[in-house]
Amino acid sequence: MLKRLLITAAALGAIAVWIIKSDTVPVEYGNSSIYSKADMDSAIAAIRAKFKTFSGCELKRLRYAGDSCMSSENLAWMNQLGENAPYAWCIEFLSDFHTPKDASGAWEPDAEYKNWEWWLARTEDGEWELLSWGY
Repeated sequence: MLKRLLITAAALGAIAVWIIKSDTVPVEYGNSSIYSKADMDSAIAAIRAKFKTFSGCELKRLRYAGDSCMSSENLAWMNQLGENAPYAWCIEFLSDFHTPKDASGAWEPDAEYKNWEWWLARTEDGEWELLSWGY
């Protein structure tokens, strides 16, 4: 019984460390004449929520891709993807993360993924919706 409690405690500790690592990763906001830090933080919250489903992966870096991503072409693409279109705004972030040694399926084991794209959009007065992620 004690052995099982120790294993469970160790597993929960590992989960807590993983959550802390993904929640405290440095964010590079860059300079934006379009979005406030609050706008970006709202989008980042959606990204973090999705990233938590990437079992065992460690988020290393998250950064705003720049105002040039808010283009008519990208907005048209978001409007094709999303169910709540028409969207008035779109934003892109890039991330770097590391996969666990025992990764399988879509992930290469013990690998670094760099410049992973996260695309979000929102209606005029709506919340950010994560519409596309990956390469």
